Amino acid sequence: MIFAIKSLARFLRLFRKEEDGSESLELALIFLPFVMIPVSGFELGLLMTRHVMVERGLDMAIREVRLNTGVPFTETQFKTMVCNSAGIIPNCMVNLRLEMRNIDLRHTGSNATNQIPRHASCTNLDYPNQAPRNYTNGVPNELMVVRACGLFSPMLPEFGLGYFLSRIRGDGNYPLVATAAFVMEPL
Repeated sequence: MIFAIKSLARFLRLFRKEEDGSESLELALIFLPFVMIPVSGFELGLLMTRHVMVERGLDMAIREVRLNTGVPFTETQFKTMVCNSAGIIPNCMVNLRLEMRNIDLRHTGSNATNQIPRHASCTNLDYPNQAPRNYTNGVPNELMVVRACGLFSPMLPEFGLGYFLSRIRGDGNYPLVATAAFVMEPL
């Protein structure tokens, strides 16, 4: 037993004096954070660009709907307008789900028909042709709330920020939600 302790002590003494490979250790400890930060920056930039484009698409489609009060738009037509204005959203017609409902400002309280659900309903990518959730067209001078929820997959799902984004829902995708309110123009 004493021999083993003396051998280990001698090995550690020699290991402490040896300086070969010290640069490799520094590279191993420092390289990963210096690579992870720019990659996460690109991932965050892509996330923000997608979110801004969903917001822009929603705003452009709302403008069209708001000014054409007499024309009722279906969810598919509205989604097409959002996707045409959004531009860079991948597979937009499948990844995006819309919700549009009217809100009566004269009614307050906890009536479920007048409240917006807390969580947005995103597309189930296993069943992309789901029925619209709470999609109703408005009448003139009515307050409407529109919410779009899109599911997107990260650029690098196993590295940096993409690792955390891919585990938000458990299916490898992260949701982006855009909400807007508008009043239907009078005829």
